Amino acid sequence: MFTYLKDYSNLQPYNYYKPASDREAYEEIPVAFKNTIIKEGEKYLNYSFPSIPATTYMTFLRTGNRVAFEDVNFSKRYAINALIMAECMEYKGRFLDDIINGIFSICEESAWQLPPHNSYPGLPNQLLPDVTRPVIDLFACETAALLATAGYLLKDAFDSVHPFIYERIVHEITNRVLIPFIETNVWWMGQNNKKTCNWTIWCTQNVLIAAFLADLERNPQAAHSDQQSQELHAINTAEFKESIFRKACDCVSAFVRDYGEDGCCDEGAQYYRHAGLCLFNTMELLNNITNGKVTPLYGNEKIKNIALYIMNVHVDDKYYVNFADCSPVAGRAGVREFLFGKCIESSAMQSFAAKEYKVNEDKLLSKEINLFYHIQNAFAYKEILTYPESKTEYRDLYYESVGLFISRDDTLYLAAKAGHNADSHNHNDTGSFTVYKNGKPFIIDVGVETYTKKTFSADRYELWAMQSAYHNLPTINGVMQKDGREYAACDVQYSFSDELAAISMDIAKAYPAEAGICSYKRCLTLNKGSNITIEDSIIYTDETAENNCVLSIMTYEAPAVESNTISVGTLGKIVINSNYCDVSYEEIPIEDARLKTAWEHSIYRILITTHEPSIKLSIE
Repeated sequence: MFTYLKDYSNLQPYNYYKPASDREAYEEIPVAFKNTIIKEGEKYLNYSFPSIPATTYMTFLRTGNRVAFEDVNFSKRYAINALIMAECMEYKGRFLDDIINGIFSICEESAWQLPPHNSYPGLPNQLLPDVTRPVIDLFACETAALLATAGYLLKDAFDSVHPFIYERIVHEITNRVLIPFIETNVWWMGQNNKKTCNWTIWCTQNVLIAAFLADLERNPQAAHSDQQSQELHAINTAEFKESIFRKACDCVSAFVRDYGEDGCCDEGAQYYRHAGLCLFNTMELLNNITNGKVTPLYGNEKIKNIALYIMNVHVDDKYYVNFADCSPVAGRAGVREFLFGKCIESSAMQSFAAKEYKVNEDKLLSKEINLFYHIQNAFAYKEILTYPESKTEYRDLYYESVGLFISRDDTLYLAAKAGHNADSHNHNDTGSFTVYKNGKPFIIDVGVETYTKKTFSADRYELWAMQSAYHNLPTINGVMQKDGREYAACDVQYSFSDELAAISMDIAKAYPAEAGICSYKRCLTLNKGSNITIEDSIIYTDETAENNCVLSIMTYEAPAVESNTISVGTLGKIVINSNYCDVSYEEIPIEDARLKTAWEHSIYRILITTHEPSIKLSIE
């Protein structure tokens, strides 16, 4: 879709958000918000930027823990962003020395890639980085974008101290990210029809920020010497940028290629922020440097659908439909969603994002590494806060590309997932569903624990949160669902009307042959204004055998069982239409830090063992 841009040959310098030296531009930002930004920066005056010991880098492969490194690495970047934003708002030099310390501290890191991504062609993940072979992963690209944005905003201020500050920035981002981007073909670039994911557009966005916000002509010439002579080599800046531009166009085209026409993010709402929203900023960057050549694409239906996905999967307040590694608390919408809505001319999305932003307690994006988002946030602050609100008109939807079904009435919200078990960040959750009542989580998808070495290894499905037994699914003859594209729902049918919304599917193929089933038909219906029904019917391969089916139902509130009725806290009840079943439940304490961001107390797993080939649940 974006490859037509490759023939464009008159690339312009980036000039949308203005550098801090343009004081007139910064007068547009409300004084109160500027003062808030300055106060945040003052917290980091005289901040001591920590070094990252080699042993901290080695912790990941030694123990599986990736947080030990990330905590140090990310905290440095949070600090320098706060300092840079404060200096941009005040522009008196008060924060400059601390910013310079931060820049040199980051430039002196041996590598910018995270330890879990420290891999080289033909080799497994390595204990320590090879400084002669930079790895361009998500966070190397993030760091390059941060430094390039810092240089763009404060180049004049840096040069007033010493020109080597800016030259160091350009040198590091060129050698660590921009040259490798051109010279290597990494899996995430989507070449030769390789499947893309959020990495593709997230990295591409940040490569473009690094290449077009930095003044690459300030790159100091690299000296190379041998016994006979010394030659100086300089990059032809225009050709270099054109090469980055053309390859970026290929990457973004591959990313959009792999989306369904419906725009559904198969990684969920949380990853939309690294996928759909990175597509938006990539489009804006390309648009700026090509004098508006991207603008017509905002009218493309697929682009519009990608944008609107986040509004469509919003449940209520802080909750979003979640599956795979996505959390139900996927983060508030804000400026980027608002601006994306503006570009596709959707007042509904702008209003939705504005409402979300206004209730967000962290309008400073204090835990955001990307400095470009911070400056974008500051310049859009006034517009988003003053945007008129309107009631969000939600609609019933079926995202065929992923198999995501969504329906609601004034009280109940039902989401179900058909599809297959090979989504990006996959959980074995084909046929699972979630229910909210009055905007509160009733029947839940747990999400994922803190990432470790095991999370993205061959042992991924040993982790309980990935398994179908901890989703709202049956375990059949002791067998859970399996991962893989072939483990999928079939015979999927859905319908929507004013009275009800329903989806049916056969999920037998989501289970391996050992489960011993020919068919497992599941039908989910929202009877609007009344209840939700779940009807399951099973046909075993050997009906004469002693078969066993245990249905798991995950809840946030504690269940109380009385005969065939399960009360779930004060939210409602689940009525089982069969007397031929056994019901028990277990409490699952939430101790993991990542899960605690969604669940403030224990969750519960109800186990319904049925002795009949069919069961019906009524959720009221």
